Amino acid sequence: MSDLVFRVAEPADAGVLWAMLEPVFRAGDTYAIDPQISRRDALAYWTGTGREAWIVEEGDVPLGSYYLKANQQGGGAHVCNCGFVTSLDAQGRGVARRMLDHALDQAATVGFLAMQFNFVVVSNTRAIDIWQRAGFAVVGRLPGAFRHPDDGFVDALVMYRHL
Repeated sequence: MSDLVFRVAEPADAGVLWAMLEPVFRAGDTYAIDPQISRRDALAYWTGTGREAWIVEEGDVPLGSYYLKANQQGGGAHVCNCGFVTSLDAQGRGVARRMLDHALDQAATVGFLAMQFNFVVVSNTRAIDIWQRAGFAVVGRLPGAFRHPDDGFVDALVMYRHL
């Protein structure tokens, strides 16, 4: 996996992005997004105004994607937010960690001073482990804030790290 290429997503990548987003969004267990979201709305969510979406590839095989955006406007615009998705075939290969490293570098390069994850579902233990190993702290817990399709109401975490 040393030959990963990161590139900014382009409109022509819609099919590639949808192939990664659809199974994750349909599962309804990690993102607070309607599992029946349309392709158009999912792509707008991932690549819409104010977001810079990236794709990571190995050769010509897409492995994952993330977006980077300001978490808030005005006085909070120095803190960024990201969303990550890994293709089903690439899960467990360290792709998410590599995307996080790239996102942290990119965020600092464009002038953000911190990164915040607003809503990390507690059952998403792989993501929580990656974020914590990268220095993110749990700064808030939202009791029962997420309706998990299998586990019922579970907590969501707010995680934060200075860059």
